[in-house]
Amino acid sequence: MDGKILAVSDLIRLPKQYGTMLLLMPILWSLFAAGNGSPPVSLVIIFIAGSFLMRSAGCAINDIIDRDIDRFVERTKERPLASGRLKSKEAILIFCILIILSLLLALRLNRLTILLSPFALLLAIIYPYTKRYIHTPQAVLGIAFGWGAVMAWTAVRNSVGLPPFVILMANIFWATSYDTIYAVMDREDDIRVGVKSTAILFGSYTWIALAILFL
Repeated sequence: MDGKILAVSDLIRLPKQYGTMLLLMPILWSLFAAGNGSPPVSLVIIFIAGSFLMRSAGCAINDIIDRDIDRFVERTKERPLASGRLKSKEAILIFCILIILSLLLALRLNRLTILLSPFALLLAIIYPYTKRYIHTPQAVLGIAFGWGAVMAWTAVRNSVGLPPFVILMANIFWATSYDTIYAVMDREDDIRVGVKSTAILFGSYTWIALAILFL
């Protein structure tokens, strides 16, 4: 039983919450901008909890979809599904629970924000597949991690505005940058298994591209 609990913890990256922080930063930026520096505390709590749940769900669905690839990549071969510590149906159950909890949180928001929330789920599911077909899956990750900024804005203002889309655009460049650094570590394995990434696309110009993207 302890082994299963540890496997679930590893599936949702429970000890590694920097991913939640990366998801939360553009959301908080948007929340505080929309609320003129003082957004409702209830919304801050909802979006913090939602960031944890959706990031955890994103990790779960990523591992489910990539389980046959992860076992051949040095950095990911010990993940619960790739190593066999967790079964696919168990991971799918965890994913469904996390999505249901996220939905319950979303239902506490206004109607416009609820209507925008399915796009967050869609992006979380699409992202793992993009590395099979395009050389810029990191940009898709940036959209997925930045969409919460749009939802945060509408949750406060109950309308769509330009600022959250500027934050979203900034997050695309930022996420592409930091995830390219991860991709550099996996580049040799990714080439071998046929996975695409910006690290492969940029090649020897990766560090120049990173400087431009971060700027």
